[in-house]
Amino acid sequence: FIHLIQVALADGEIDSNELALLHRFGKRFSLTEQEVDLLIREESSHFYSPPYELEKRFEQLYNAVEIILADNQISSGEKSLFKKLAIAASFSDETIAPLFDLLVGGIREDKDEQELFEKFRKARFFRS
Repeated sequence: FIHLIQVALADGEIDSNELALLHRFGKRFSLTEQEVDLLIREESSHFYSPPYELEKRFEQLYNAVEIILADNQISSGEKSLFKKLAIAASFSDETIAPLFDLLVGGIREDKDEQELFEKFRKARFFRS
């Protein structure tokens, strides 16, 4: 959840759509609105530092999509937050849409993270 806050803060502020999404995601983590607001205030002085390893960056995106799909709906705000997270994790613009589709489709088909990561690597969406 913290890395979602950090990504939302990546441009220096959290707009009202991002704030609403963070509160919605916070509920999924059993956080109260006050707890979410406190985490946002405390995290505003930190920067998102994605892991170096491709597999760990992929894992964070996989987890984000799991959260997005928790209500079986994907809003434009959720797509936007995913894109910000992917960019912050050093994925290229041309990689983001197919990666999102791969994750959404795979998670909906109950594919595990490792299986999707191997499919991602084989698809050559990324440049090494």
